Parts: sequence; C-alpha cells; structure tokens
Amino acid sequence: MMVLTTVILSGCGNTEAQKEKKSTCATEMQTKVDEFAPVKLTTDLSVLTEKERQILPILIDVAKIMDELFWMQAFGNKADLDKIEDPCMKDFAIINYGPWDRLDGMKPFVPGYGEKPLGANFYPHDMTKEEFEQLDDPNKDGLYTIIVRNEAGALEVVWYKDYYKMHLDKAIALMEKAIELAEDAGLKNYLQLRVEAFKTDDYFASDMAWMDMKDSRIDFVVGPIENYEDRLFGYKTAYEAFVLVKDEKWSNDLEKFTKMLPELQTNLPCDPKFKQEIPGSESDLNVYDAIYYGGDCNSGSKTIAINLPNDERVHLQKGARRLQLKNSMKAKFDIILMPIAAMMIDESQLDNIKFDAFFSNVTFHEVAHGLGIKNTINGKGNLREALKEQYSAWEEAKADILGLFMVEYLVEKGEITNCTAEDAYATFIAGILRSVRFGASSAHGQANMMAYNFFEDKGAFTRTETGKYLIDFDKSREALKEWSALILEIEGEGKYDFAKQYNNENGKIRPSLQADLDKINSAGIPRDIRFEQGTTALGY
Repeated sequence: MMVLTTVILSGCGNTEAQKEKKSTCATEMQTKVDEFAPVKLTTDLSVLTEKERQILPILIDVAKIMDELFWMQAFGNKADLDKIEDPCMKDFAIINYGPWDRLDGMKPFVPGYGEKPLGANFYPHDMTKEEFEQLDDPNKDGLYTIIVRNEAGALEVVWYKDYYKMHLDKAIALMEKAIELAEDAGLKNYLQLRVEAFKTDDYFASDMAWMDMKDSRIDFVVGPIENYEDRLFGYKTAYEAFVLVKDEKWSNDLEKFTKMLPELQTNLPCDPKFKQEIPGSESDLNVYDAIYYGGDCNSGSKTIAINLPNDERVHLQKGARRLQLKNSMKAKFDIILMPIAAMMIDESQLDNIKFDAFFSNVTFHEVAHGLGIKNTINGKGNLREALKEQYSAWEEAKADILGLFMVEYLVEKGEITNCTAEDAYATFIAGILRSVRFGASSAHGQANMMAYNFFEDKGAFTRTETGKYLIDFDKSREALKEWSALILEIEGEGKYDFAKQYNNENGKIRPSLQADLDKINSAGIPRDIRFEQGTTALGY
C-alpha cells in the first residue's frame, strides 16, 4: 500500500536565508505568496524496483524541460524576472509563471507590465483576429502550431516540433535513457511513441499507447496537452508534465467503476438524444502520489486530478484515463477546504464535509468528461468546434455536475459506501467556495460560478442569520437534474450564442458571494498550494 506522505510546510520560506528574504518583502506581495501553502511532494519509493527508481530522476529532468517550454509560451524569457527587486514579488511571479495573477483575472502585479496577451506567446501580440482569419493555411488553428511573423511581417505557421526543436531534442535524449531502463512493456512503448510524437507533432499513437499503459507503477504525462493558456481562440496547447507513482490499493478499489460507464451514461438526467454515444470501454481509474509538476499544470492553482487524452478519437475508441492525485488532493482538503467549511457551513451540516466525499466528487468529475456527447447531433461538428472559446468552460461545468450525479447514483446503488449523497452535496458546495477563489476568469472558474449561481437561484442553499450556508438537499437534487439537462443540451446542439450569453450573465461572482470570499480571505486561509519537489524532496 502506498503511504500518504505529503508534508505541509509553513511560511514564505524555511531556511534562515529565506526568512531574511521574506522580511524584505512588501506586505502585499508577502500576503499573496503566503496564500499558496508550501507542500512537499514525496512518496514511498520502496514499492519501486531499482530500475524504476533510476527512471524517476530522468523523467523529472524531462519535466523540467517542459517547464522551460511553458515559460516560453506563457511569458517569454524567465530570466527577465531577475530584474524584479522585491523577492516576494519575484516569488509570486514564479508561482504564476509571469507577472499576471492567475487567480485574479490575470491582472498584472509587476510595474512595467500591462495586460497579459490573450493569445499568450502562441500568436504575435499585435495580430488581430481579422488578420488571423485571413491567413490562408489549414494548420493555423492546429493544436501544435504557433503563429509568427516572417521577415516580411506576414503571418506564418510553424509547427511546435520545429519552433521548440532545441528543447525537444534534449527531452528526447533523456526519454531514450528512460526507455532503456523501462521494465514495464506499456511504459516502454508509450515513451517510444511519445518520442516520435515530439518529432512529428502527431500525438495520436502515443495517446493510444498511454491508454494501454495500465500496469506500470510509474506514470508520466508529458507534452503539449491543455489549451487553457490560449485565451484568444482556445486552439493552442501548452507544455506540461506530471511524474506520478501509483497507489495500488486505492487504484484497485476504484477499478469496478469503469465497467459501469455505459450504465451511468444511460441514466444521465437529460434528453435521450444527448446520451446516445457509447463511452469507450477501456477507460480506467487509478490513484497516484504526484512527485513532480512541470509547466502548465504547475501554474497558479494546482491540478489534483487528470482526465486524458483530450483527443475525441481516442475517447470513442478507448475512452480516457482518470488519474487521481491523492497526496495533492489531501493537502488541499486539509489545508483549505476544511477551514473554509468550518467557517462557512452551518454546524448542523459540518459533519457532511468529508475527504472521502471530496475524493469521490473530484474522481467522478474526471469520469464525467467521458460521458454525454462528443459530437453535436445537428451537424455542427464536435463540441470544441461548435462551442469555440466557450467549450472549455461548459465542458468543465458538465464534468462538475455529472460528477456529482454519478456519486449520488453510485451511493444509492450501494457501490460507494464511505460517504452519503448528503456528504457529496455538502462537500460539493464547500468545494465551490474553495475553488472559486481561483478566480472566475478561467474555464474552471466560470464553470464554478455558473453552477454556484444556478444552485443558489434554485434555492439549493440559503444563508443563516450568522451568514453560514444551510443546504437544502431536496432542492439540490432538483438543481442537479436541471443544470445537467441544460448543459448537455447546449453541448449536444452546439448552442454557441446561448452558451456565450449565459456565461457572460452567470459566470461571474455576485456581490453576496464576494462578501463571503472576502470573509474567507480575511481569515488567512490559503487559496492553494505550491510544491517543494524534485529529487531532493524524494531523498535521492
């Protein structure tokens, strides 16, 4: 059994040098840095073989290269941060991968920097949407291309494999060393095909291989994956990497749920025409200790679960893999969610806030991405094409609510026994109070706000005279059904205009919630976590 070995640190720094540095920080920046509670990422390495222990440092070095690539995509030259004199301001810029606060609408906090370009560094900063639309190149909206200006000043498409070749060559050389050491056939095959993907920008074969890599004790998510950093069009993917070690016991406990995906799909609370697709049967659920985050996944708020690949072709053929990062999840629950619940949830329902419910809600959020529909029913293409820049927010909203639906369904069937449906609902509401503090500008933030506002409008919770939340579980169940049906209709019919208008009107923090968040923030409860990680943290 994997032991949970997350270590929670304290303060802006722990060494005498760090403490001295902290004392020179401006108060505001010191407060912002301290909103990210330091957590040491480690695990029980005794479950690994000698060669597996040799592989980990190599994969961590590859992850560091992905980190460098993400800096290039999100900000530019990381060395430019050395010009920042205030040490805590610099620390905060490192947390945010640039001088823009990711949990506060990307507002600049370093003097001399303006608003973050919507297209990050995936497009020329002076490019207009009209100019992009006039560019005659079928690869301009590709996931793995960057738009640059040529010597004549005209727009030009360049593939990632060419633009980032120097860094990718270094990553490939390291991965080839890991391939030589790999004992698990699935891991070896995946790494070999991922190397080819870095060379070709064709990730399909390696994604399919990753789907088959279910027995390895080491997992490695690496490459250009998510498109959240491209806030202009949502086309371009950002580099990231996770290095993970499997928790065999917790993984075995979740194995039975993958066989239930067709049943869960059939019972979704929506019109039958929006659940006709059959989920891939090779999906799996596994639990891991995270030992390294690099790049996109390490910027701002930290990921606690993974649902990949994103390629709809893989979903239809094999499904998806859902990886729960238990040590990171437990750290967020203990450090953030429980203190928020103690402050904001009515005492009569405080016992309903449980880690097992939080774990289930997060787990089935990831499963929910594979349910519903992948292609519109009216010929508007796949959901990403039909909903454009609205896709990410609505897909996250779908995962939030259908994840809660599945937990309740499985509790009622007796398949989940370590929490009740009421625990799931109460922890879901408390969880929104935790995650909405990440801001409403991101896709996840907009999804949180739309769900929160919908539940509030339906009377799923009220505030007591003392300002605490009292949850009406019957009205919560009705809100779940109605919100699920609306989202699946919007996705299934590709209702872009409606989705955009609804998000604009309801994907925002209302004054009453802002007052609650101000109360939470004034109590000094951290917003998120940041990591002490790498070979030193692991004891190499």
